[in-house]
Amino acid sequence: MEFWLEVFSIIAAIALVVQVIILSALFFELKRTTEKVNKLVSDMQTRVGPILSRVQLLLDDTQPKISEMVADASHIVYLARGQAQRMDRVLSEASDRLRGQLIHADRILSGALEAVEETGARVRQGFWKPMRRASAVVTGIRVGLDLLRSRRAPRRPEEQHEEELFI
Repeated sequence: MEFWLEVFSIIAAIALVVQVIILSALFFELKRTTEKVNKLVSDMQTRVGPILSRVQLLLDDTQPKISEMVADASHIVYLARGQAQRMDRVLSEASDRLRGQLIHADRILSGALEAVEETGARVRQGFWKPMRRASAVVTGIRVGLDLLRSRRAPRRPEEQHEEELFI
């Protein structure tokens, strides 16, 4: 059993040595990678630093102008809103006036049409009624004259037939 104990101890020692070697290799690789990253970061800082400082200067210069533009835009919106409200009031008032004028014109036209209809009815009664009467009188006179003529002249059978149809 002692033999096996020595074999397992040797195997454990070898495993421990292999682990130490692997961990040492990982440590040295990590150290080398860290140095490369640090070098890249410092290169990046040297390149980006001047750009960032220029951008900062640009922002410092443009910030008041941007603030002024925003203030001007706000004032323009305020003025536009006021003008839109005034325009709305003017258009509302104009549409109300137009509506009133249209109602007034409608009343005038309705009255005029009623007057025209009434005048037409009066003309029909006052002018056409006597005209019909006169026409009836003229027709009566013509019939009377035709009757007188027919008594004087010999009757033809056609005329007698027409006279019967007329009566």
